[in-house]
Amino acid sequence: MNQSEIIKNMSDSELNKQVIFSQLLLFVISVITSFLLFDSMSDWLLYFAWDVKDICYYGIFTGFIIVALDLLLMFIFPKKYYDDGGINERIFKNKSVIYIFVIALAVAISEELLFRGVIQSVFGYIFASIIFALVHVRYLKKPVLFISVLFVSFYIGYMFEITGNLIVTIAAHFTVDFVLGLVIRFQK
Repeated sequence: MNQSEIIKNMSDSELNKQVIFSQLLLFVISVITSFLLFDSMSDWLLYFAWDVKDICYYGIFTGFIIVALDLLLMFIFPKKYYDDGGINERIFKNKSVIYIFVIALAVAISEELLFRGVIQSVFGYIFASIIFALVHVRYLKKPVLFISVLFVSFYIGYMFEITGNLIVTIAAHFTVDFVLGLVIRFQK
């Protein structure tokens, strides 16, 4: 049974719990691996800077560029090329804006801590970007989705290369997930 079939057989409550569990797991892995791979936590914490200009320009603005490109691709390609098996729709459709905000924030924090804060910091930009895309396994059989997530991964990874700031990448990732979640939520 493939991932989309498993998801279809889950209740909304089970799916919500699975999303939350997966993000908590990534968060715990991030914290544990940061303890193991960094000389001290203070070294890792240097990646968190409240630089409002960078957060707005490289984070939020970058997130909106990614969303615009994603929406353009959705307009250009038939729906079947962008269909992830209905998983994103199940996660975001008919959910409250607060729920979408919380899930988008949890995903952005947990994934960016692991993929940029740990993997990219220790193993490099290219490795982290490829692993990030591969973790989104449901996109592997959909070339347009896979190329899109690979592009997003490299783009956000590059923002981390430029700024060295995880808050920037969290802001970009959150903007993408939150806005696209809202698009799914309010789509007719």
